[in-house]
Amino acid sequence: MTQRPEGMSAYITVTAAYWAFMLTDGALRMLVLLHFHSMGFSPVQLAYLFVLYEIAGMGTNLAAGWIAARFGLTSTLYAGLALQIAALLVLTQLDPNWAIPVKVVFVMIVQGASGVAKDLAKMSSKSAVKLLAPTEGGGLFRWVAILTGSKNAVKGFGFLLGAALLATVGFMWAVLAMAIILAAFLVAVILFMPTGLPKGRKSAKFSEVFSKSANVNWLSAARVFLFGARDVWFVVGIPIYFYAVLSDGTEDGNRAAFFMIGTFMAVWVILYGAVQASAPKILRAKERSEGDLIHAAKNWAAALFCVPAALSIAVLLSSGPETWLTVTLVVGLLAFGAIFAVNSALHSYLILAFTKSERVTMDVGFYYMANATGRLVGTVLSGLTYQIGGLPLVLGTAAAMVALAALTSGKLTDQTNEAYT
Repeated sequence: MTQRPEGMSAYITVTAAYWAFMLTDGALRMLVLLHFHSMGFSPVQLAYLFVLYEIAGMGTNLAAGWIAARFGLTSTLYAGLALQIAALLVLTQLDPNWAIPVKVVFVMIVQGASGVAKDLAKMSSKSAVKLLAPTEGGGLFRWVAILTGSKNAVKGFGFLLGAALLATVGFMWAVLAMAIILAAFLVAVILFMPTGLPKGRKSAKFSEVFSKSANVNWLSAARVFLFGARDVWFVVGIPIYFYAVLSDGTEDGNRAAFFMIGTFMAVWVILYGAVQASAPKILRAKERSEGDLIHAAKNWAAALFCVPAALSIAVLLSSGPETWLTVTLVVGLLAFGAIFAVNSALHSYLILAFTKSERVTMDVGFYYMANATGRLVGTVLSGLTYQIGGLPLVLGTAAAMVALAALTSGKLTDQTNEAYT
């Protein structure tokens, strides 16, 4: 306990660096999506832009867990920030005159590097919660909810920032400005990082990243389906639908549509983050046992299923992009975000509750590998389902994936009855 204040200083510094990273991550996603859609990319081509981002995340999380265990958490944090800066600078070299296939490949590669960077930074910050934050009186759930919720709120502001920058200064200047800001944060973090983070364990083996805990494995499977369900509508389907509704095809119309889409996505993520931060209170976590919270994971996933299922029916009943449908989608997706936030916060707490301090980076890396897998599946299906069947297929696929998340969450057991080896 005597080292807690020092540890908290390190935790706060890591969190601030993670916030700066996620601001640029959110802005870059919105910049890429809207900029290349306005250049004539199809929904599937837009999805391709983010595929390598998610594939990179799968491998990165496995490797990052071992790297952090072997060399320390600061090594993965610094590497993540530096790689994101490099990816942003490389993206400024995009030539508008290149053929579309060349642009797709170029942006895919840059996004892949950005995906590696994000997961290096994410694994570092999430592991720091387990190692450094106070745990008394339900503190673990409270601190992980604060970190996760605030991160998503910051990313939401990043969506708004990206749309605003695209509409004002343009794509290249926006990307360059973000690289400069993030570089300033990296220098500050390196210069002023307090002590308190673990230095690494030289004997750590890569094979240790694969968990032998049934709870960790089932929770990771549930995470695949949960985040696949979100990204199947979030990445391409809904933004492109809103673009079709809001833009008249003129330059001014595109600019207005960019701002409104960016605003909606930003508000969605900000509210999502706020609910995540409040999840311990919503779930009354302080008064409940770990077994109760494990059981709640299945119930909240079942509640989430109802939203995309109802929205898919609403789209099928409409004759086109009518005003009542757009309003229904906005309200329904905000409700999805609130329930999804509780599910996500609960998962983020459970992975830290299930793991042990000596292998936290390994289990967190494995868990976020599953998270990236879900996002990859959702990203690919987002463009594919929208192009094949429009919004009804997009939302129906989301509902099916949530149902699978509920089924796998039902496999979790009270940890006191599980032997962890």
